[in-house]
Amino acid sequence: MSKRLESRIRRIFNIPKKGETYEFRSGLVSQYADERKDTIQRVIAAMTVGKDVSALFPDVLKNIATHDLEQKKLVYLYLMNYAKTNPELCILATNTFVQDTEDPNPLVRALAIRTMGCIRVDKMVDYLSIPLKRTLKDDNPYVRKTAAICVAKMFELNSELCLEQGFLDILMKMIDDSNQMVVANAISSLIEISKSTNSKVLQLDSKILKKLLMTLNECTEWGRISILNALSDYEAGEVSEVQHVIERVSPQMQHENPAVVLSAIKVLLKQMDKIQDEQRKNLLRRLSSPLVSLMSTPPEIQFVALRNIRIILEKYPEVLSKELRVFFIKYNDPLYLKLEKIEILVRLANESNGLLLLAELREYAMEVEIDVVRRSVEAIGQIAIKLVKISKKSIDVLYELFISRSEYLIDDLVIVLQNLLRRYPKEYLTTIITIISDVSFESLVNNEAMASYIWIVGQYSKEIPHLEDKLSGLVSQFAEMESIVQSALLTAIIRHTSTGEFCPQTTQTCKRR
Repeated sequence: MSKRLESRIRRIFNIPKKGETYEFRSGLVSQYADERKDTIQRVIAAMTVGKDVSALFPDVLKNIATHDLEQKKLVYLYLMNYAKTNPELCILATNTFVQDTEDPNPLVRALAIRTMGCIRVDKMVDYLSIPLKRTLKDDNPYVRKTAAICVAKMFELNSELCLEQGFLDILMKMIDDSNQMVVANAISSLIEISKSTNSKVLQLDSKILKKLLMTLNECTEWGRISILNALSDYEAGEVSEVQHVIERVSPQMQHENPAVVLSAIKVLLKQMDKIQDEQRKNLLRRLSSPLVSLMSTPPEIQFVALRNIRIILEKYPEVLSKELRVFFIKYNDPLYLKLEKIEILVRLANESNGLLLLAELREYAMEVEIDVVRRSVEAIGQIAIKLVKISKKSIDVLYELFISRSEYLIDDLVIVLQNLLRRYPKEYLTTIITIISDVSFESLVNNEAMASYIWIVGQYSKEIPHLEDKLSGLVSQFAEMESIVQSALLTAIIRHTSTGEFCPQTTQTCKRR
């Protein structure tokens, strides 16, 4: 029986010999090309599931010189993954990399320069400069676009050498390339370098602006994102430029990729202050539909969209004023999405939709998820403060929730009531004092709620029955309280001690504590 056949039989029946590493090593040095390739595939499979196969580095490296493109890709992938663990051995492969950058096949040239850029070994930079310069000026656009990304990786390893060799200047010239993907990758690299140096490496002017706007519709979705990110930093000097940017970028809001949509909206918002009021209103109306469409994406993307929508609403609250129902919570929404939607609902609240929103929040406050209940109670309080005309209805809803006696609702309710009393010191005092009089300090868990309770009791002592007994009981627990609660209690006692409303026993007890 031949060694090759024996090896295959062992693999089929999982017959152990000297371990998997031994089998891999034997296969990698086999005299048969197809067996070596098969073994490399198995090594990569083991690597992708988290097994440590770094011990095979010398044996895998021996298979780098091959004309089989698939095998070459696998070997390069292995080298990229384990280069840091074997930096000295990795340098031995540089001759092959450099030779491959001159291969007649553009796929091989691109693969070689990509791999060299992805190997994060300092010594690799010395061998990278010459082939990188050559591939940046390659006749094939696929090679050029790959090399453009490699410049950013080289800059991360050795920024000084990158500047000395003039790679940033080459990237700026590549913006004028005839291929749209080369342009997009050059922009992407320049943006990445700008972030790492905290300086504006990419300087846009009117000529570059026109080039980017012309290239925008011809790029892939990821190329569009790079170009839109660059456009978002551009300060248009003339109204005609602003109009041109809006005209070219607006169609990108209809793209199926949410990242493209958000990037396009970012560019348009940047130009919003430079257009007339009527045009601004029209543009804001056009923003509504793309933002709403993002609510039909997966939860993770919705969350990112909601975070961006929150920022947009701070400056332009009217942009989604008619789309309240879109942000209502769904039963299968994850918790983080529910909380973010409530945040948006509060920002969208106005006098025309306030009652509808209160009814919806009342339902949320009766949910089983504690975090949703607490955030809903807080939201009802925020609406009461924000919308004076429906503040009474908001207080009534809070009273109804208090009657339900949910244990985890009381703490947040007390905090909300304190905020309401600060906004409406007298208007709804009767209802609020009725609630507070029926709340015992011992039922509160949250320190902030305890401090709010004491603040209300101290501020409205004349309206609260048996105040002396309540505060005397609190003083006896003074030493066990947190600082925020102690501070509130001292403030309440000092306020009324100065007016002589407390009996001497309470004052003396507080002093001793």
